[in-house]
Amino acid sequence: MKDTPLSNCERDFLLKAIEEKKRLDGRQTYDYRKMKITFGTDYGCCFVDLGKTRVMAQVSGELVAPKENRPNEGIMFFNIELSPMASPAFEQGRQSELSVKLNRQLERCLRNSKCIDTESLCVVSGEKVWQIRVDVHMLNHDGNLMDAASIAAITALCHFKRPDVGIQGDEVTVYSPEERDPIPLSIYHMPISVSFSFFQQGTYLLVDPCEREERVMDGLLMIAMNKHREICSIQSSGGIMLLKEQVMRCSKIASVKVSEITELISKALENDKRARKAGGRCGFAESMPQERITALKTDETSVEMTDASERANDIVENAEVPPQTVPSPVVPAPGVGQEMWLRYLTVKRRKWSFFIQKHRTNLLKMQHPVPTRRGQKRQNKDRKNESKNSLNCI
Repeated sequence: MKDTPLSNCERDFLLKAIEEKKRLDGRQTYDYRKMKITFGTDYGCCFVDLGKTRVMAQVSGELVAPKENRPNEGIMFFNIELSPMASPAFEQGRQSELSVKLNRQLERCLRNSKCIDTESLCVVSGEKVWQIRVDVHMLNHDGNLMDAASIAAITALCHFKRPDVGIQGDEVTVYSPEERDPIPLSIYHMPISVSFSFFQQGTYLLVDPCEREERVMDGLLMIAMNKHREICSIQSSGGIMLLKEQVMRCSKIASVKVSEITELISKALENDKRARKAGGRCGFAESMPQERITALKTDETSVEMTDASERANDIVENAEVPPQTVPSPVVPAPGVGQEMWLRYLTVKRRKWSFFIQKHRTNLLKMQHPVPTRRGQKRQNKDRKNESKNSLNCI
């Protein structure tokens, strides 16, 4: 399924706003969107929010045989998954051109930069080494997937801890976290990718483009750098010709942004370490936005349920049996019923007398109704007929 293309009006509006140094979300030209980093309950699980772009990275490790040309080094494997949940333009089970491009750029940024000591991942030379796998899942696509993926991947690698290993002769024993504390990876530096989008044949430059800005851009430049201002990788796409001065300007901006992001990652790692040590809450629940329903939530109170059943049994056994109460028979007082009946008849009699006095005239009319004019004529006619009949009989 393809994305809905932008109309000419939308395209002209975006380009006109960029010319006036304005952006849709109110940012300045070199501003990043709001970033939030959260860790899962397990080590090596990281969740990154870059504006509305959401990425999750999961790091795992297993013991495998090393490569023949590098028997003393571990293996790093990266995989980026673009699911339809992130955007309707991504298809399930099919590797798109964008996923291949992002995967290659992530490998150049993290594996080719030698940011991880792969020799420390060797267990038995030529037989057993650790294979570190980094799976990056795109949860929502709102532009600049490469930057979000690189931040999530390097943060997850810094957060990951592999199990400790013991060697006795030819046997390799992997200890659980309960038996021995897991060991973190040896990371030399943290390379982070910064993306620059160009418009109007390189005339205008934006940092951290959103999804709509990526549709109208002419070219994209991605620079991976660490906080020591060492360029780990650089890649340009879109077919736009860039000058040397433009590349140098982008590298200076990238060095500032990388320092800010590295400091943010370090703070997030320290906060998570402090929360786990104190036994506080950690996980993706803290990254959920506070809506109207969840804004008023309160912390759950701890209830001790260790010996609740024993206490309940003791209370039941030691409780005193209440005395049995025998209901007393109800004996009516003498003369009470007769007195009530006489009072009832008196009240009824008064009501009937009042009713009769009020409707006396109506009752008399009902007994002796006043004849109407038509009734009088009929009575006179009947009387005449009776008199005639009596005369005939005589």
